[in-house]
Amino acid sequence: MDIAQPFIRLPFTFDAKRLADEVSNLPESAWMVHPTRMSGNSAVALLSRDGGDNDDFDGAMRETPHLHACPYTRQVIASFGEVFGRSRFMKLAAGAEVAQHVDFNYHWYTRVRIHIPVITNPQVTFYCADQNTHMKAGECWIFNSWRRHRVTNESDADRVHLVIDTAGSSRFWQLVRDMQQYDTLTEAEKIDERLRFLPYEPDKQVEILTEKYNVAPVMAPGEVDALVDGVVRDFEQNPQNDAGLVSSYRTMLSDFAKDWREVWHLHGYEEQGWPKYQQAIDKVTAQLHPNPRALITQSNKIGVNPIIVQRILRAALAVDKLDQFVGSPGAKS
Repeated sequence: MDIAQPFIRLPFTFDAKRLADEVSNLPESAWMVHPTRMSGNSAVALLSRDGGDNDDFDGAMRETPHLHACPYTRQVIASFGEVFGRSRFMKLAAGAEVAQHVDFNYHWYTRVRIHIPVITNPQVTFYCADQNTHMKAGECWIFNSWRRHRVTNESDADRVHLVIDTAGSSRFWQLVRDMQQYDTLTEAEKIDERLRFLPYEPDKQVEILTEKYNVAPVMAPGEVDALVDGVVRDFEQNPQNDAGLVSSYRTMLSDFAKDWREVWHLHGYEEQGWPKYQQAIDKVTAQLHPNPRALITQSNKIGVNPIIVQRILRAALAVDKLDQFVGSPGAKS
């Protein structure tokens, strides 16, 4: 998600030692390798699709057995009062790094990632856009995942963060607006005045709200319009892009949105419409320039093709989610 600053510190602190103790009690088998096999990166699923050991972004998110074994971690997550998607303990091994990248798929268009350092040291550095910082144990941060970012661990000890994903309610984003007035790198004292500490309460029972509906079987036309408009505005603003290709991509994506709406008005979620939706997707796919960086965004200078594919086309049709939407309790009146 594109937010106002590279880093924003939220006004919460947590018992890092208690969290670290819960991490140390997890079995080694709980740690999953990174889905792209990135060296030195592993994670424990805490909230995941159907509560399993997986890295899926979509589907009903549930607590895993690993999270049930971590009572304070549950209290920390629940304390935000938000609806959460995929969430994990994330480990960066000694001497390892998270390579520079941008999060641009459908999930990240509307979600922000909350980082709570659990086990860390000053030789762990988080870089985002033109800034860098060390997030101290027990602190709480969000960052701009639409900007290029990376993490390095130049120490001889593993780093572990509690990482939780949310779209955030209006309450959450009002809190973010309140905190973004502070420069997190130079106004630490002002932030410290607002901090609230969450202690562990052994007998406290909490409820964690988790995403149930995060990818529709067929994307609604209004959402297609919004996603298309956002991508088009971004590459139109880059003066280095070829004007002819800008025009052809604008027309291609506008036509896609109009065709999608036509099929939606005829079929909605109905199975008869699925092949027509797929035809619209295939038509755009076939027209994409073979060079994925033939057009570049103005905002962060990344190729437009991967954004179109991962943010729009792959998310637009997910018919395996149909039963979840129309067959769930309360879905029909």
